[in-house]
Amino acid sequence: MDLSLSTRTVGDRTIVEVGGEIDVYTAPKLREQLVELVNDGSYHLVVDMEGVDFLDSTGLGVLVGGLKRVRAHEGSLRLVCNQERILKIFRITGLTKVFPIHSSVDDAVSATD
Repeated sequence: MDLSLSTRTVGDRTIVEVGGEIDVYTAPKLREQLVELVNDGSYHLVVDMEGVDFLDSTGLGVLVGGLKRVRAHEGSLRLVCNQERILKIFRITGLTKVFPIHSSVDDAVSATD
């Protein structure tokens, strides 16, 4: 399966809608998108993972890398996910302590840093 990406802006947040599988083959596409957004001055990102079917360690690494990039500019990276199989990966790896995870884009956008 491929990876689909689209972006939109809501206030000062940039929403990255991700669909498909984030794995060793598709993660570079997500990495490039996150790097481009930060280079263009978008430091408050919301990654909407509701359309993600699969996430592996490479995908986790890309998200952590994105978080480091925005934090270097005093920004934020929030995740939107309520799929149990994906949330379980974040819990097992301890990344629920690193990423703010919200159940909807609206919740993520309205959350304070």
